[in-house]
Amino acid sequence: MTRKDALALLTEYTKKNGLIKHALAVEVAMRAYAKRFGEDEETWGIVGLLHDFDYEKYPTLDDHPFRGAEILREKEYPEEWIEAILGHAEHTGVPRATPMAKTLYAVDELCGFITAVAYVRPNRKLSEVKVKSVKKKMKDKAFARQVNREDIMRGAEELGIALDEHIDLVIKAMQDISDQLGL
Repeated sequence: MTRKDALALLTEYTKKNGLIKHALAVEVAMRAYAKRFGEDEETWGIVGLLHDFDYEKYPTLDDHPFRGAEILREKEYPEEWIEAILGHAEHTGVPRATPMAKTLYAVDELCGFITAVAYVRPNRKLSEVKVKSVKKKMKDKAFARQVNREDIMRGAEELGIALDEHIDLVIKAMQDISDQLGL
C-alpha cells in the first residue's frame, strides 16, 4: 500500500478541497509523530491521509468511519490501520490500543482547530500561529465550536505528551506543507 494508492482512494471518495486539505494536515502530523516515536512515517502518513476518506460520501455517525473500514477491508488494507481509523472516532467504541491509533485520535481535531486559528490570523498564515494563540482560542467556546476541545486534550493525555508540546509539534508539521494547505 503506497501513498499514491492512498491519495487515489482519498480523491476517489473526497472531492471537497477542505476535506482533502484536512487529510493532508493529518497526514503530515502523523508523519511527524512517527518520526518522533521511531515508527514508519509512510505507514502512519497513509493512515492519516485515509482517516476520513469516506466522510464526504458517508457523513453520518451511523456510516463514518464504518463504511470506510469496510472499503479498506475489501481492498485488503492492514487491520491495524483500519482499527486506528475506527478508533479516531469516539462513537465507534473501538479502543485506541496502538501508538498509531492514539496519535491519529490526538492529531485529528487539533489539525482542524489549528487550521481554523490560521484562518483568523491577519494574513491567514500558519507561520503566524503560535501555541499561545491556539490555547487562547480553545477557551473561546464560540470559536470553531464544532471542534471538540476535550478530544484535543484527551488526545495529548493518551499520548503522554504535554498539551503545549503536542500543539507545537502539530503546528510545526503543518507549517511544512503550508503551501499545500493554502495557509
